Amino acid sequence: MTASLNELLKQTSRSFYLTLRVLPVRVRSQIGLAYLLARLTDTIADTEIIPVEQRLLALQKLRERILGQNSAPLNFGELAQQQGSPAERRLLERSEDSLALLEKLSPADRQLVRTVLTTITSGQELDLRRFGHLGSTASRPTDQLADKQIAMLATADELDDYTYRVAGCVGEFWTKICRAHLFPNARLDEKQLIEDGIRFGKGLQLVNILRDLPADLKIGRCYLPMQRLAEVKLSPELLFSPASEEKFLKLYHEYLDQAEAHLAAGWRYTNTLPFGQFRVRLACAWPVLIGLRTIEKLRAANVAELQARVKISRNEVYGIMWRSVLASPLPFVWRKLYPVKAVASADKLA
Repeated sequence: MTASLNELLKQTSRSFYLTLRVLPVRVRSQIGLAYLLARLTDTIADTEIIPVEQRLLALQKLRERILGQNSAPLNFGELAQQQGSPAERRLLERSEDSLALLEKLSPADRQLVRTVLTTITSGQELDLRRFGHLGSTASRPTDQLADKQIAMLATADELDDYTYRVAGCVGEFWTKICRAHLFPNARLDEKQLIEDGIRFGKGLQLVNILRDLPADLKIGRCYLPMQRLAEVKLSPELLFSPASEEKFLKLYHEYLDQAEAHLAAGWRYTNTLPFGQFRVRLACAWPVLIGLRTIEKLRAANVAELQARVKISRNEVYGIMWRSVLASPLPFVWRKLYPVKAVASADKLA
């Protein structure tokens, strides 16, 4: 990856950039490029000031270029001008540079990147069709939700499908690219490794969904399935009302349990990797441990605290990273990084 695109990657995601830097050089450029292209599609999908149909068309054109179905240069100038972030504006302006790097990958690596980007964009397109008409009303207080219509996912299967499309597929991609370049001859249960990698990604996405639930409700969007809410006699408009607090928190903790079980599968995934691959193990351990700490804080929060958006501090993140680095050569200490109780939950939702 060129120095300028590497700097752009650093600017568009400081947290992932730290993970990327610890990865072995043999997979760093492929994973970094896949992330940069995924961030490009995400920026297009999230530019709310642009009409939904125009964003869908832009995603389609970008997907065609990624798949090599069209060679016409892309011009995202109008989208770039709508970005508040200078880094995201440059990301759109330099889309052709990222696409040129894709063509320089080996055929096998290029196909893996194309496959994961196709899946991710399909999830973003689904999201736009479900929720894109809502527009941004983020300034609306949560206690006014009863006065607005909220769009929802219908079933648990739709939620599971969405978390796969936008994150679970990344675990699958990550596994295949690392396996091919770093430990092709290691004797591993390939099927189990990929399944755990997928659950790893789903767990991270589910944590994001649960953390962002109040903000999503403010703009009329709910990822908790209608079917499940109906079963416990809750409506999205009243999730954060005082009268619903006990019932809501019980349901919310069930979803935290589900996210935790997925992350436990992610920890199992991390420890299935060959012990000598300590860089990859660290790159996997960090999001698992950060996700687990986020779940702990969400579980301890009341409704008012959830609405204020729970997150872990930068100091906590750095503490997790340093403890894992120090523990990485010592298996006994390393195993203690993740609670035994949480590890035991990995098979709950297998």
